[in-house]
Amino acid sequence: MKKRAFITGIAGQDGSYLSELLLEKDYEVYGIIRRNSTPEHQHSRIDHLNGKIELEYGDLLDVSSLERMLGTIKPDEIYNIGAQSHVRISFDIPQFTVQTNALGVLNILEAYKYHCPTARFYQASSSEMFGRSVDEDGYQRETTKMEPSSPYGCAKVFGYNIVRHYRFAHKLFAVNGILFNHESPRRGSNFVTNKVVKAAVEISKGLRDKLPLGNIDSYRDWGHSKDYVRAMHMIINHTEPDDFVCATGISRSVGDMCKYVFNKLDLDYKDYVTQDERFMRAEELKYLKGDATKLRMTFDWEPEYTFETMMDEMIEHWLGIYKENSNAMVNRISS
Repeated sequence: MKKRAFITGIAGQDGSYLSELLLEKDYEVYGIIRRNSTPEHQHSRIDHLNGKIELEYGDLLDVSSLERMLGTIKPDEIYNIGAQSHVRISFDIPQFTVQTNALGVLNILEAYKYHCPTARFYQASSSEMFGRSVDEDGYQRETTKMEPSSPYGCAKVFGYNIVRHYRFAHKLFAVNGILFNHESPRRGSNFVTNKVVKAAVEISKGLRDKLPLGNIDSYRDWGHSKDYVRAMHMIINHTEPDDFVCATGISRSVGDMCKYVFNKLDLDYKDYVTQDERFMRAEELKYLKGDATKLRMTFDWEPEYTFETMMDEMIEHWLGIYKENSNAMVNRISS
């Protein structure tokens, strides 16, 4: 009998890669998507999985939809990766961020506890929980003190701790993956990696002349979403419920990333990148670098992508999009 997996945030970057991974492993895959007034774009990351996964409308803040689906599906594994996922925007909409990323976790835990308590539960925790706290050796790991520096990070700390509480209080197989920044061509273009790549390609095509950014001296530990969803599956299928950091252990600045991307397009980023106060955080998080030793030693996990191959893939993605758009325009004109 096939295993059943239930995914919140299934239409997002991680949800789409996780769905592909689970289908390869012969799972039945179910997920919820939030109702959106522009459904043409809502399924773009999972359109190619049409007919292979089951989707229904739902929301982490709508308890009835969670109870209905978990009670009906009775999944073997629950992956809660749905969230208000943009850290900078959490300063603009703090209440919604906290409701979704904190109360939403509690809502699904309650539905899980009552409707399918023998299932396994994965919570998408975040490196943003560490905030301004860094160990003496320059890394952040499972034992690092959590001092979040954004509404997003604060809400994620609640989610992390309520999962641990339900594990111990209710004997549920509930785990946390503390994932550092992870990217891909499927990343939203308002996140800094895809924002930089998209803009650099547009500049190389003569479609724009500037790229406004926030703090380019912020350092992040960037990996690929495909590698990190493999870690999710490993963590939820461990012999015992536990919490794991997932990271590459290498930190680069936003400026370093800009330099790499623009250089690949034979451009100097300093000629195009400007700083814009609109994209600065009220409290800047300057540095993140994860120590995934526990994950690597427990599961023999290693990333298949390097920072360079990940960024190259994203660059090729956007070059391909603008090539297709250019060809389509030529075809329309010639016809």
